Amino acid sequence: MKPEKVFRVGLVSASIFKNEVETANGKRDMRNVTLQRRYHDGEEWKNASSLGLAELPQALAVLDLSLRYLSTKEADVTP
Repeated sequence: MKPEKVFRVGLVSASIFKNEVETANGKRDMRNVTLQRRYHDGEEWKNASSLGLAELPQALAVLDLSLRYLSTKEADVTP
């Protein structure tokens, strides 16, 4: 599944995924955020969910961007 939106600062990224769910009031879009960092292992780039002290400011930045994005999407209730 492809993310709806990705925010990246340095090697840390936040990907936003949209899922449609059935509720008592009909179908609704729900979004989730996945946080990860990229790192180099020899010749290969890999992803990890653990963060070190150096990545925390980058994580805060992408999470803030994600929160702002989600706030506008979740607040918009027009069809």
